[in-house]
Amino acid sequence: MSDTVSVDQTGAATSIPELQVETKDGVRTLRFNRADKKNAITRAMYAAAAHALDSAREDPAVKVFIITGSDGVFSAGNDLMDFMQAPPHVGGGDMPPVEQFMRALAGAEKPVIAAVDGLAIGIGVTLLLHCDLVYASNRSTFKTPFVDLALAPEFGSSQLMPAMLGHAVASELLLLGATWGSDRAYQTGLVGGVFTPETLDEMVWQAAQNLAAKAPGSLKAAKALMKQPPEDLYARISREGEIFAAQLRSPEFAEAAGAFMERRKPDFSKFD
Repeated sequence: MSDTVSVDQTGAATSIPELQVETKDGVRTLRFNRADKKNAITRAMYAAAAHALDSAREDPAVKVFIITGSDGVFSAGNDLMDFMQAPPHVGGGDMPPVEQFMRALAGAEKPVIAAVDGLAIGIGVTLLLHCDLVYASNRSTFKTPFVDLALAPEFGSSQLMPAMLGHAVASELLLLGATWGSDRAYQTGLVGGVFTPETLDEMVWQAAQNLAAKAPGSLKAAKALMKQPPEDLYARISREGEIFAAQLRSPEFAEAAGAFMERRKPDFSKFD
């Protein structure tokens, strides 16, 4: 399968059959669409997903991303046949498509929401660690079988997962290769909310619209602060103070303050 990504005349990402990309009302949705293969991800899908994220960096029409899958299947991880045709060496020279995608996801300045319905295996779990909000259906399962496959954790999961969940809890996934249901995923904080399959998409869309209506510069600043590595508390307070002061002088804050005084909803649609 080719790694070529289709683009329109503006350079924006367009869908390939296995990865549908749609932009609507400020939200760009990336949907894994290979249900017959349990949404196993190929190099072409990774390349298309990377482009869909990167091309929106300076696009004011895109304020939020959603990453989701098919009915009952999020992703079974890498397509092993495709994977073995060109085994990726992350950090080893030419950047493979999977690394392009994960770097685009980890470096996304705009909020990313994951909507998991059903199976999430391997990188289908790893990518969730790099999203800002993660919601799941109550029929979802989560598994990272890296050690079971005589492999190792990937894309920062050996650092992010223990930091998020605690070492002993993360070891259930990364060492034991345990299979978690949605309840366990919610209890540990891997996902932020669990809904029925019938209501998941609606709840995720509401969250995306909520984010899309907020001040984009402020959102980017808050996300960037949250992604910073741990530092001295007073250094973080100073860092926040600098950004807070800059936001006070921003047109976004002027709009927010004016809307408050005029008792109306702020309109941040003209800001990127």
